[in-house]
Amino acid sequence: MKVKAASEPSSSFAAAIQILKHKQQALSLSLSRFLSKMGIEREGTETQEKANDGLEVVGDRGFRYNSPLVQVALIGLVCFCCPGMFNALSGMGGGGQVDHTAANNANTALYTTFAVFGVLGGGIYNVLGPHLTLFAGCSTYVLYAGSFLYYNHHKDQTFAIVAGAILGVGAGLLWAGQGAIMTSYPPYNRKGTYISVFWSIFNLGGVIGGLIPFLLNYHRTAPSVNDGTYIGFMAFMSLGALLTLTILPPNKVIRDDGSRPAIVKYSNPSKECIEILKLFLNWKMLMIVPAAWASNFFYSYQFNNVNGLLFTLRTRGLNNVFYWGAQMMGSIGIGHVLDFSFRNRRTRGFVGVGIVATMGTAIWSGGLAKQLQYSLEDKPDLLDFKDGGRFAGPFVLYFCYGLLDAMFQSLCYWVIGALADDSQTLSRYSGFYKGVQSAGAAVAWQIDTHKTPLLSQLIVNWSLTTVSYPLLIILIAFALNDDEKVEAGNDRA
Repeated sequence: MKVKAASEPSSSFAAAIQILKHKQQALSLSLSRFLSKMGIEREGTETQEKANDGLEVVGDRGFRYNSPLVQVALIGLVCFCCPGMFNALSGMGGGGQVDHTAANNANTALYTTFAVFGVLGGGIYNVLGPHLTLFAGCSTYVLYAGSFLYYNHHKDQTFAIVAGAILGVGAGLLWAGQGAIMTSYPPYNRKGTYISVFWSIFNLGGVIGGLIPFLLNYHRTAPSVNDGTYIGFMAFMSLGALLTLTILPPNKVIRDDGSRPAIVKYSNPSKECIEILKLFLNWKMLMIVPAAWASNFFYSYQFNNVNGLLFTLRTRGLNNVFYWGAQMMGSIGIGHVLDFSFRNRRTRGFVGVGIVATMGTAIWSGGLAKQLQYSLEDKPDLLDFKDGGRFAGPFVLYFCYGLLDAMFQSLCYWVIGALADDSQTLSRYSGFYKGVQSAGAAVAWQIDTHKTPLLSQLIVNWSLTTVSYPLLIILIAFALNDDEKVEAGNDRA
């Protein structure tokens, strides 16, 4: 009896401790959710805590390999090495060659196949998963850079055109996978921030890529870049292909609240074909078509006819450092607006469209003022970065073009990411966006090849972006859920 009497208080005490622990865990979870809604991150929650709804609470909000932030950063590094270096190569005008014909024809072949495989890429990603899809896509970038190394010696554009067509296939796979990761891995209320993180890392590739031709061709008097420039690009692109093996599939990624982007059961080709065909009847996708078409259409004009016609060879590389640097600034700025400016998600979207539309109007107006001063028949004297005042105005204009590009595309991706939350749907949406985008780019590069008047090119570019804004507003008004509805849906998942 004495033993029993002694054990009863001990048992009661242990039970009380257990109740207190459960109460503490429930209070901790409630506090974490409240602070998360307020945009405040909480430190130090224990990893093994469990939420009352069964979600695992992940407490280490620093470096965690399976966190959405780390995975978005990794896909940013992949794009830093591959599309980032490709952008730096294209940004020199004519792929670094004095004659733009080879680069224009290669880009036309590239964006023609990209248009097809951009649309198909989402389905391929859903069947093969991230590793095979991304690795196959990145491998084609090395071949493309190597084709211009070959062209530097043989002046035969056949290899460049074939490599461009192959790159279009690979780019379709890469960007469909990238779009799915960037839009589905982040929490629903931080997609703008994660898009800006990706865009900053990705465009840092353009910054570094711009330094390569600037430094390697600083004293070069020949009109085309040297072999070392292309070899440097190929080395970075090879690294990017290897980095794709570090990307986790969505079912292995855990957000800070314990939820996952998706429970993935990989699809099959027939289902994906049906789902892709449905996109062409999906009113949401049809509304995004003008924005998608416009979003790469202006590159041929900006790269070939602004940077390529106005500046010396070494200055083009320097300009690209700031063009892609401006993209980093633009994506961070618009990402903050889209995630933090107002409590209501739709309101943030409307404000984002208003800011991008206002800046777009101002920047294209400045471009028009400059374009009226020269043409293909009356080309200006080339400007060097040492020319002081004469260099400043055109340089600022080119810088602003980069700023606007990032803001416009980040806005488009934010809208796409707000249309759904699962990676399979968003991979198809992103693939559709990239496919239409690439079809527009294929047309744009041929427009430049056929020597279309530069003023006409500018007016078309300006008009396409302007038409996009009211359609994006309609999407935000009628297709986006309020924050409260999205949160409730995520909790039920």
